[in-house]
Amino acid sequence: MQDSSIQFSDLSLNDSILSALDGMGFVSPTPIQAAAIPHLLEGKDALGKAQTGTGKTAAFSLPLLNKVNLDQRKPQAVVLAPTRELAIQVAAEVKNLGKNINGLKVLEIYGGASIVDQMRALKNGAHIVVGTPGRVQDLINRDRLHLDEVHTFVLDEADEMLNMGFVDDVTEIMEHAPESAQRVLFSATMPPMLKKIVDRFLREPEYIDVAGKNHTVDKVEQQYWVVKGVEKDEAMSRLLETEETDASIVFVRTRQDTERLADWLSARGFKAAALHGDIPQSLRERTVDHIKQGVIDILVATDVVARGLDVPRITHVFNYDIPFDVESYIHRIGRTGRAGRKGKAILLVRTNQIRMLRTIERVTKSSMEEIQLPLRDKVAEARLVKLGEELAQEKENKSLDKFTDLVEKLQEGLELDAATLAAILLKRQQGKRPLFYVGDDPMIAAIERDKQRRKERREGGRDGGRDGGREGRRSFNTADWDTYQLQVGREQGVQVKDIVGALANELGLTKGAIGAIKLDRESTYVQLPKQMTSDVAGKLRKLRIRQKEAGAVVVDFTDFREPRGRRDGNRDGNRGGHRGNREGGGYRGNREGNREGSREGSRGRGDGERRFDRNRGGDHRGSHRGERSFSRNRRDEA
Repeated sequence: MQDSSIQFSDLSLNDSILSALDGMGFVSPTPIQAAAIPHLLEGKDALGKAQTGTGKTAAFSLPLLNKVNLDQRKPQAVVLAPTRELAIQVAAEVKNLGKNINGLKVLEIYGGASIVDQMRALKNGAHIVVGTPGRVQDLINRDRLHLDEVHTFVLDEADEMLNMGFVDDVTEIMEHAPESAQRVLFSATMPPMLKKIVDRFLREPEYIDVAGKNHTVDKVEQQYWVVKGVEKDEAMSRLLETEETDASIVFVRTRQDTERLADWLSARGFKAAALHGDIPQSLRERTVDHIKQGVIDILVATDVVARGLDVPRITHVFNYDIPFDVESYIHRIGRTGRAGRKGKAILLVRTNQIRMLRTIERVTKSSMEEIQLPLRDKVAEARLVKLGEELAQEKENKSLDKFTDLVEKLQEGLELDAATLAAILLKRQQGKRPLFYVGDDPMIAAIERDKQRRKERREGGRDGGRDGGREGRRSFNTADWDTYQLQVGREQGVQVKDIVGALANELGLTKGAIGAIKLDRESTYVQLPKQMTSDVAGKLRKLRIRQKEAGAVVVDFTDFREPRGRRDGNRDGNRGGHRGNREGGGYRGNREGNREGSREGSRGRGDGERRFDRNRGGDHRGSHRGERSFSRNRRDEA
């Protein structure tokens, strides 16, 4: 925390807090802390825009602790967090910062743990409550959590909370807040739903924007490997064995993939465990403790459960699946490189996801280094080096004499010399991780094919490159999506932005949970996740767009492309944007060029299908659209 010129001692914090900060080695506040703490100490409402890793937890925790009244038994402050893991993390930091306040009681409440124990703890008194919206609202409804003496409400990572479907819970909780209570929101982004809550509940808030000052990306070395030659499982194995890691997190899309990949790695001798929302809370906490203690070295996790996770041992983050947006990427790599430590992030990216990678680079103002996967011989060498180091540590073991006698007995009984016996034991030792390979490495052929393609592309010239790019972008991933027909279209005055707005605001879907969209004359086709909660499905059945019932029904429709021959309207506009839409089609937006060209192409197209680029203004291109699976129990993870 050395990002500002002022010191904590310059702020109006009491001695017990300052002594705790001094004991932890914190002297100067981060920008978000320096900007927020004075306003919060004055009791003003505040809206803080800050990324993960900027120190925002301490920014709201220190003012809370500064004005806590130890004689008051009812909760004085309520902090809402989107997930159980983050609630636990925040509560732990509040306790740490307040460790010198004798008698301080901080209580975390969340689903998946005994509500009876939480009710008992509330009855015994708690000064600060940190919880997830669902469980907080449940305890309010049961008349066990009383908010009449709360002087501060905090919404941490408010945008993620609303994305997970907690808008109703958050609204009801805020309505229970006393009129005099201070309201504080921290969020990385400001979606329309959150703006409504800000306008409704915050009173002349101080706006604190340090979103551009997050140095997470600066502290993390970033690399990527383009998937080719071998499957991603094999690639992960090679990277884990050749990188100098202590502990790692491997991020995947789905809960099923966490289990499958963790089992695959464990079967090959890695100390790996899965972490996802379906795992009981007690086991999740034990898993996190195990990686902190070195019992396991690798967590295979989904985005949500790893949010807020802070384990000093984590040196590497592996993005097995590319995240669907830049915010998720920043949250992921923020699990390493924390509190001044260095970290490394490696992304496995398919060729049709390169555009998303470029978008991540552009938005984070960073450049990733492309790496080649280590060849099998290099992996075997790394295994041999590791084996040598392990054997060297055993040279002075006092029990070796017994094994020397055993070797002599085995030699006599099997009629083998010592070298042959050692070779047999080494062969057994290698298991599924061979110390040398026989045959050609498929990566060598893949590298040669890649070199040949690049050569042909250079020699083929500009036209050949364009044709090749077109063919490579024709497929639509339908494995995770159903297509719905909505009974509204252009004749009802509906535009694509109306469709997206209704799905996002009324159903609470994130942009990653909306697939391709095709707007026709009297209806609209849209891809939505196969796995939706019953609550979302119910809202979809009642959905109205521009005051008209959508009447959503599942249909067998996949033709989100525009017919190739279509060239209606303004030719100049088409040249900039229509051509890209013709090749990629649908919701994927412009493929080839600039945003203005796409806009002009839409105007000049007349009655042709209008396209919506969910990442307009950026360079996402939508080829990563299928990389994020909508979680059936996303809400339940908190």
